[in-house]
Amino acid sequence: MHQHMHAGVVITKNPVDTYVPLYVNDGNVVAEYTMVLLEELGLLKMDFLGLRTLTVIEDCKKLVKKNRGIDVVFDENMDDLEVYKLWQEGKTFGIFQFESTGMTNFMKELKPDCLEDIIAGVSLYRPGPMDQIPRYIRGKLNPGHNEYTHPSLEPILNVTYGCMVYQEQVMQIVRDLAGYSLRKSRFSKKSNGKEKTRCNG
Repeated sequence: MHQHMHAGVVITKNPVDTYVPLYVNDGNVVAEYTMVLLEELGLLKMDFLGLRTLTVIEDCKKLVKKNRGIDVVFDENMDDLEVYKLWQEGKTFGIFQFESTGMTNFMKELKPDCLEDIIAGVSLYRPGPMDQIPRYIRGKLNPGHNEYTHPSLEPILNVTYGCMVYQEQVMQIVRDLAGYSLRKSRFSKKSNGKEKTRCNG
C-alpha cells in the first residue's frame, strides 16, 4: 500500500451482486447502497485503513534482513518492557496515532506496561471518551480500587479498570444485564457511538 486510503469492504458468502446492486467507479466495483443500509440488511462491512507507514515498515524489514541478516518478526513477544518504556517516556515520535503532544502526555501519565493499555489509549483519545482518561489512569495506577455499579460488570470491565472503553463492552453489557439479543445489542452499539462512550459508575 503506497497511499492513504480508507475503504469499507462488504464481505458476503455468495457473490455480492446476489445481495445488492453494484456499479463501477474509477475501475472499482462499488455497492449502490449506503453503509447504514448495508448493515441494516445484515451484511458484514469491514473498514480497512491503509497507510504509507505499512510500506515504510516493510521496507525497513527488508533493509534489516539485507544489512544485518535479521528476520524481524512481529507479534512474537508482546511483553517487552523495554518497548513499553519508550511509551512511558513519551518517545513515540513517528508512531501512528501516538505522535501528538496530548497523546504523548497521556502515555507518560498512564505508564503503559501491556498491549491492552496501548489499545485502550487509542480508543480513549478522542472526543467524548477523552473525558474519562483521568479515571482510566487512576484505575491503572491503583489496581483493585475500581468500583462497579453491578457485580456483573466486573468481568466485562475489569480489563479497562471499570471504564467502558470499547463498543463491544457496551454490547456485552446490554446482552448480559438487559437481556438483549446479539442483533439488538448491535443496534445499541450504533446508537451509543464512539463519541458517547463513558466509564461505568
